[in-house]
Amino acid sequence: MSRVEKLHTPQDPIRSGFGHDSTAAAVLEGMDLSGCTAVVTGGYSGLGLETVRALAGAGVQVTVPARRAGHAREVLAAADLGGVKVYAMDLGDQKSVKNFAKEYLKSGAGLDILINNAAIMACPETRVGPGWEAQFATNHLGHFTLSNELWPLLADGGARVVSLTSTGHKISGIHFDDPQFTTDYDKWQAYGQAKTANSLFAVELDKRGADHGVRAFAVHPGGIMTELQRHLTREEMVAAGWMNDEGVVREGFKTPEQGAATSIWAATSPLLDGKGGVYCEDCDIARPTDPESPLARFVGVDAHAVDPDSAARLWELSAELTGVNALP
Repeated sequence: MSRVEKLHTPQDPIRSGFGHDSTAAAVLEGMDLSGCTAVVTGGYSGLGLETVRALAGAGVQVTVPARRAGHAREVLAAADLGGVKVYAMDLGDQKSVKNFAKEYLKSGAGLDILINNAAIMACPETRVGPGWEAQFATNHLGHFTLSNELWPLLADGGARVVSLTSTGHKISGIHFDDPQFTTDYDKWQAYGQAKTANSLFAVELDKRGADHGVRAFAVHPGGIMTELQRHLTREEMVAAGWMNDEGVVREGFKTPEQGAATSIWAATSPLLDGKGGVYCEDCDIARPTDPESPLARFVGVDAHAVDPDSAARLWELSAELTGVNALP
């Protein structure tokens, strides 16, 4: 049996005891994580803030790299999370990501949990860095570089890496022929590609990192109304079925506290010891999408988002684009 076969975790639920309505606090109830350290990107709004709140409440020393560091400190202080450390970092700027990683490595802190939470969604066509499409660059390439640059600490602590994806992955696979959408930009295709990339990154990082004790998970947090929707009009959200004409959010959407639960579960649950490289939803490992189900658009993981060949190909493309590869 090959090493890969030994490490492979099937996309089968493991009956965690939690579910759609569980909160991050419930997942951590009774846990004392004092002495643990975590980095949470986007940890000052929406899901990220609730993720930080739950981890800090369990005794974790949390660091939040933030594009608007001053604003992040104000928000965290107002949430009685003043003990959380904040560094400046812009995921869309590779130099900024590397600078943060350098500062964090110099700080002497360990790293037990890395939660790649921050994202942008369905934005107008935007170019960053050397002309990269902003959603792919921010949601995927920024986190790819961050995880690789922090690799010495991840490996030293046998860390878990959690990458937030979504059912947006069902919109599109990776456009390997034109990942930067240099022609025919479509904001939803670009978002779908970025979310597939987040899932595939977890697949490949887990394969490359497991021998070092590092396990990776992709997490769909569920439908939640947060600042992620900032680029969408009400009309677009009504057309998508997310809310009615009066702005009432449809049944089934989660609160931010519920949305943070699966990230927290993937980062801390002892049920996942020795497991990794899987897509999780509702505080459990997700099943593969049933194409015959009326819920196929919203439940389960599509095959292209956990395909090992695509994951390996994306890793090599990402390493080529960023010039970073801690695990060749």
